[in-house]
Amino acid sequence: MSATTPSAEAPEFFVRSTHDHDDGHHHETGTMIGFWIYLMSDCLIFGSLFAVYAVLGNNYAAGPSPKDLFDIDMILVSTFMLLFSSITYGFAVLRMQMNDLKGTQLWLIITGLFGLGFLYLEVLEFTHLWHEGATPMASAFLSSFYTLVGTHGLHVTGGVIWLITLLIQLSLKGLTHENQRRVMCLSMFWHFLDLIWIGVFSFVYLTGVLL
Repeated sequence: MSATTPSAEAPEFFVRSTHDHDDGHHHETGTMIGFWIYLMSDCLIFGSLFAVYAVLGNNYAAGPSPKDLFDIDMILVSTFMLLFSSITYGFAVLRMQMNDLKGTQLWLIITGLFGLGFLYLEVLEFTHLWHEGATPMASAFLSSFYTLVGTHGLHVTGGVIWLITLLIQLSLKGLTHENQRRVMCLSMFWHFLDLIWIGVFSFVYLTGVLL
């Protein structure tokens, strides 16, 4: 009887292990699908804001135009900061795939510093515009400008907070499977913000200065 007990229990153990594996797989798949849905909803938000700016962006109400307000040199610096932050995040993912915790943390910190530098220059820009009297209430152009660029800035702020939280989780638990999934989710979010900013730079700043 004792000799047959292990074989009788083996199928139950196998079913239990397979069930746990499937639950983990379904959980991870559900997380990634849910995050993609979130990114698609963000696409709709920014698409709407771009459409509003396209309609209202030329209504200056006898006030300043983009040529009068935008410092394209400073905007170029902030743009390169955000572009470089995507590159450094890519290095962080590479180090993570090599199971290098310290390297992953280092590149994430550099990414966060680039993100903070971008936000600092954006705050400087908004402060300068406000002191010049170019407030959101001055014209439809400025209302749509502040809404579009400010919404992107809030997303970058959220990304930096998320990145700091992720660094804490990595310090406490290391490169666990869950933390690696979080790194990849934030990677998609960060690169998404980079793409949105390229649209903002081209459609709002570059077009506003050149036309």
